[in-house]
Amino acid sequence: MKSLISLFKSFGYAFRGIYQALKYERNMRIHLTCVAYMYSFLLIYDFFKVNATQFAVIFLANAMVMAAELVNTAIERTVDLASEKFTENGKIAKDTAAGAVLICAIFAVLAGVAILFQPEAFKALFNYYVEKPYMFAVFILSIILSTVFIFRGFGKNSTQDNSTKKDK
Repeated sequence: MKSLISLFKSFGYAFRGIYQALKYERNMRIHLTCVAYMYSFLLIYDFFKVNATQFAVIFLANAMVMAAELVNTAIERTVDLASEKFTENGKIAKDTAAGAVLICAIFAVLAGVAILFQPEAFKALFNYYVEKPYMFAVFILSIILSTVFIFRGFGKNSTQDNSTKKDK
């Protein structure tokens, strides 16, 4: 029973880490927003044709980017904790961790383009919004709300970036 409680606690710590990253890291909110829009267009509308293997590739690409962002956050916070002074090694550690996220994001976008470049689907989506302008208004409103979420975050101190500004 003690090991089961320990297991549940470890899941709680992991979810808290994800929450903290979303609360304090703008780039994590950007990734989450992009993922939410992509899955909305894939699952709500029936315009894109994606098979199970393609979905698996998309899932893995999304997981890779978000996991890399979590590791990047952990590295940045650890470097900041280790020294309040600027060090070249700290800068290199932060920059290479950010570079890893960038590489993951670039390849996730390329995978998405390879799978979702379906001109017929985009035409159908365009026609849908032309026929239902109120849905286009809802989409624009969601873009505005998403932008606020990305730049303002949520919760107390969510706009505060605790990493050192001189490194960025």
